[in-house]
Amino acid sequence: MDNAEHPCFRVMMLPWLAHGHISPFLELARRLSTHNIVVYLCSTPVNLRSVQEGGQFDCLKDFPLIHLVELHLPVVGQGDEDENYLQPHLHTTKNLPTHRMPELKTAFDRAAPDFDRLVCSLSPDVLIYDLLQPWAPIVASRRGIPAVLFLTVAAYTFVIFSHCLLRPPSDTRAAEFAKTLYSVANGLTDGERFLQCIHSSSGFVAIRTFREMEGNYISHLSAVLGKEILPVGPLLSEAVGSDRGGEDRVEKWLNTREPATVVFASVGTEYFMAEEEIAEISRGLELSGLFYIWVVRSHGDGGVDETKRRYSGGSVSERGLVLEGWAPQKKILAHASVGVFVTHCGWSSVLEGMSNGVAMVALPMQLDQPLNAELMVQLGVAVQAEEVGGCYRADEVARCIREVAVGEEGESVRRKAKEMARLMACKGDEGVNELVGRLSALACKTETHVMKP
Repeated sequence: MDNAEHPCFRVMMLPWLAHGHISPFLELARRLSTHNIVVYLCSTPVNLRSVQEGGQFDCLKDFPLIHLVELHLPVVGQGDEDENYLQPHLHTTKNLPTHRMPELKTAFDRAAPDFDRLVCSLSPDVLIYDLLQPWAPIVASRRGIPAVLFLTVAAYTFVIFSHCLLRPPSDTRAAEFAKTLYSVANGLTDGERFLQCIHSSSGFVAIRTFREMEGNYISHLSAVLGKEILPVGPLLSEAVGSDRGGEDRVEKWLNTREPATVVFASVGTEYFMAEEEIAEISRGLELSGLFYIWVVRSHGDGGVDETKRRYSGGSVSERGLVLEGWAPQKKILAHASVGVFVTHCGWSSVLEGMSNGVAMVALPMQLDQPLNAELMVQLGVAVQAEEVGGCYRADEVARCIREVAVGEEGESVRRKAKEMARLMACKGDEGVNELVGRLSALACKTETHVMKP
């Protein structure tokens, strides 16, 4: 990298403690580093181990200006015997029971003094932070450091967030969603955290989207929040990552299939489905009559074999390849044989599906996923399955897959998915470039921005 020994300025990043937040922060860090910017990405040891062990860290070996910095959360509870004790391996949302999320937020809040010590030691010129830690920009402000909020969600989703916060929602769907905004941890609701984080952002808010897809919602969000909204693009990693085992087998299996004949089904790495949900989706994949790859977070000790036995009527036909826990999603979605993506609608997964031109079946599960599904349907790149009794039934899953894969009505979805992929392929780094200019202007206002030799 040219002039790597004389970087422009230093940025500290503090994402929320979830992989779906850390991953786009990390990709943004990678792109900022190509502009000769030093980046300190700060998270808990358990999350940083996951980053180092996962494929995305491979690309960082070529980016020496990115540094991973450990933030140690204080003890919540009285030790192992205390049922409220949050052990260090739970300082992440992955595998954390939902009812313990307030404890994680409280522990994160109480890490503010340690974060302050890190800020003092590393002397960043700008802080980029997430939407659940209003204390972070306060710490930065006390040391004369500007802070910028980076939203890793869709603009449409945050428009709905904002309306739910500003006035009670009238429709049932929004009312159900609004409940998540009023969950309390350490005396603050999530909604209060969001609003405080927005207020503290220095002049503008960065967001992971682009104008050609969400222009109207970006403008609306800016008007509602009273802040300029700067879209920085989808921030999808170009790295496919290291082989975590089994990737060759998956690729060989895909290579034997005709183009656009395989369904890829995955509901993410942080959601455990009930046995009934697994059974219904598994049977729906079989009923579709198409080839499929099904990524399951298995229950019990039986692993994949047990999952096959329990959830596919005793066996899986040769049409199906069942993987346990994790799959090389980027590689799979980029393969020509994949024509349908059955997804939980996490924002990263949605963007990956669209960037590869894969038509989608939306099975949203929680949090912002139902809103992402609505946006996907609005954009015409997905069909959303309907729940019955709080569960996606096999016949409905199969119907949606067939419609998207081969149905006449699904032809529009397939066409628009390809159009979206072409649009995203044309997107350069103009959003990131504009962000670099804004960050540089902020850094010039701080006393720390002159780098020491």
